[in-house]
Amino acid sequence: MKKFCIVFAALLILLLTAATATGWNDGGAQTQYLRMHVRANSDSAADQAVKYEVKDAVVDALMPVAASCGSKEEAIAAVEAALPRIEAVADAVLAERGFAYTAHAEVRREEFPARVYESVTLEAGVYDALIVELGEGAGANWWCVVYPPLCFSGAATGGNIRYRSRLLEIIQNFFAG
Repeated sequence: MKKFCIVFAALLILLLTAATATGWNDGGAQTQYLRMHVRANSDSAADQAVKYEVKDAVVDALMPVAASCGSKEEAIAAVEAALPRIEAVADAVLAERGFAYTAHAEVRREEFPARVYESVTLEAGVYDALIVELGEGAGANWWCVVYPPLCFSGAATGGNIRYRSRLLEIIQNFFAG
């Protein structure tokens, strides 16, 4: 009976941990991630093509910033400090390609649909996000996750992002021994 109670308690804890990790509670994934949106000026082929060039340049500029952050709060502060640089990088790409409009970057809360990034699924909801709007920002957009850095190459993050649960490790060790 004692072993049954321990197993039941462990399963209950695992269920509650899983519920928290998958966003079943009010604090869900929205509190763990800093997302990113790059919005094209319009849906024209030229505006969509330059959106990807701007995205590449901004991501390259953000890689060292995001990879060095230890928390979402640190990432938000670092990205907010880098906003002028992000706009300058985007504006340089736009000017180089002959576009008359410029970019505007800011960090704010915004609604996102559900999205899968490799093996991580983010539920639909309101997230803190870096928004990079090109010109009117009326075109289709590109999005990813700045923190933890899921939209950056493996080289930028060491290719070793790993999520772990200390509670799960304790329970596994209990049953292993």
